[in-house]
Amino acid sequence: MSFEAAVHAQAIELDRMSIEMTAAAGSGHPSTSMSLGHIVTVLMFSTMRWSPDYPDYPTSDRLVLSEGHAVPIVYAACAKLGVMIGKDPENRRRLTVEDLSKLRDAASELDGHPNPMEGFPFFDAATGSLGQGLSVAAGLGEAAKLDGLDRRIFCIIGDGESREGQIAEALDYIAERRLTNVLPIFNCNEYGQADRVSKQQSSKVIAAKLAAYGFKVVEIDGHDPRQIKAAFDEFCKNSGTFDQPIALVARTVKGWGSPTMSGSGWHGKPATGDAMTKALAELDEKRVELTSSLVSSDSFEIQPPAEYKPREQRQGEMVPLGEIARKFDMVTALQTGKMATRRAYGVALRALGHANDRVVALDADVSNSTFADMFKKDSTLASRFFECKIAEQNMVSVGAGLSAAGKVPFVSTFAKFVTRAYDQIEMAINSGANLKIVGSHAGITLAADGPSQMSLPDLAWFRAFSTTRDHRGNPACYILQPADAYAAYALTHAMAEYEGACYMRTLRNDTEFIYNDQTAFNLGGFEVLSEGRDVLLCAAGAMVHEANKALDALDKAGISATLVDLYSLPFDTDALLDIANNNGGYIVTIEDNYGGGIGAAVADALTGSGDAFTLRQMYVRRIPKSARTADEVLKMCGLSAADIVAETMKLLQVA
Repeated sequence: MSFEAAVHAQAIELDRMSIEMTAAAGSGHPSTSMSLGHIVTVLMFSTMRWSPDYPDYPTSDRLVLSEGHAVPIVYAACAKLGVMIGKDPENRRRLTVEDLSKLRDAASELDGHPNPMEGFPFFDAATGSLGQGLSVAAGLGEAAKLDGLDRRIFCIIGDGESREGQIAEALDYIAERRLTNVLPIFNCNEYGQADRVSKQQSSKVIAAKLAAYGFKVVEIDGHDPRQIKAAFDEFCKNSGTFDQPIALVARTVKGWGSPTMSGSGWHGKPATGDAMTKALAELDEKRVELTSSLVSSDSFEIQPPAEYKPREQRQGEMVPLGEIARKFDMVTALQTGKMATRRAYGVALRALGHANDRVVALDADVSNSTFADMFKKDSTLASRFFECKIAEQNMVSVGAGLSAAGKVPFVSTFAKFVTRAYDQIEMAINSGANLKIVGSHAGITLAADGPSQMSLPDLAWFRAFSTTRDHRGNPACYILQPADAYAAYALTHAMAEYEGACYMRTLRNDTEFIYNDQTAFNLGGFEVLSEGRDVLLCAAGAMVHEANKALDALDKAGISATLVDLYSLPFDTDALLDIANNNGGYIVTIEDNYGGGIGAAVADALTGSGDAFTLRQMYVRRIPKSARTADEVLKMCGLSAADIVAETMKLLQVA
């Protein structure tokens, strides 16, 4: 029996299963899956070095399905191979063909789109929001290089999704970094959801674009087993050694094997009833045409992965900022009594790099402003720094790929530019990525650069994740806003120790020290800076300093105020409510962003308690403009110390 006949037989069987499982689910994408039957068969049954018994084995080759809606074809292959599934690594079971009928069921591990956190460890990241998978693959490739692993990463991308800008970012990155262990596979079946893809996404044009990026392009018939195998063999031969990355352009047929389901009109539409019967009959006819009744679809031998030999990795303790300052020749900076929190982040990141081998750093061409360059410029850490240039979406997804390979990625850029990657961050959180996002130059105190550089809706967006739980049962994302260098330094270390997503805002301007090395900072905590009895002021970041200025004026007016540095969202709700009750139930929240952040979080806590409170929220209520100083823009937006005093007196009805 020939290899070609065996691949045809197996692909047709997987296609049948894709039709049947989507019909059982009542939804899904069988025709896209069928365009990949041959490619997935050659990959998973022949080319990839992996083990169905240990689908997430550290040295295994990896498959990233960027066009995540085609996942039924991979589920079918995994069922045929008896891949182990389950959320608990110690209590997994084999996927069976019978399990496929539970596709998209609430209790099933077979989610509508790939997600390892739902119990399918064959995948490294959640995909389905199109355009992101190739960046994840790049992150996996970078991690393999760092760890000295001969790992190959295959990424399947749809022709329609290739118009997504992030695909261009990822291709640019892979070509620049010469990630020859990553193979982009473009599935050119000519159809998107509504109609044919643009001519700009034709196989011919995609091939030309790839060549322009610097790839060696291999074009094949995606249903010809010999061509598929030859292309994969060429990639495997040169993976990690050849100087030019390879990309594969596969011409395929959407709904291959069934004329009834081919072409337009079947995207996201399962075949049922007579249409399903006819499609399955057409596949049977195709098998007779291409093989014989004697051909077995089970005549493959999967190559096992190399033995994993774990290396000893450093996991050092946190060293106080004062001691690190001496080590890094920064004593003079500390003696000034002030330091920008962004700079303290850079110091902490460099210290973490020396203490923890898993820590890696990524930046988007602003490392000299975020101070991530302190990591990059350290010769012992430079290999673990990834310059992603001005491509924030790619950077975040590369970080997700690094996380999937066991790294602790710190991803930094201006907080304003983090907003470009909201979708990528959400998908990383869905994937369970251990991602640490740091946005510098946060809030309106940036002043002179104006609103195009200010992060203003970011708190509300990230806070939405702080209100829900991730797959581990923890807040889906912690938001951290350090008010001084000591807080920024300590919270960077706290992020590294936490398994899950975090977002930290840092400031451009120097801020005076409030704390010292003896102050403990915890995710979910807050600090009481002054204790009063009449009103509770809650602030974070730059606004802690502004609220602190307001305390003297309030005291002179006979108002005794408590000031809390609410540096973490979420926070200890019960502890904050106790403080609010001790201040007559009057609260003022102060933040340098649009609404939906600290004020909304406190409001939720108050309403949830059932007690009587009076809350006044102060936040940016207009689109700001440039100003020469931070004081000017704070006054412009009604957030100066004088404004805090006025709002507090109004709340307390003090003339």
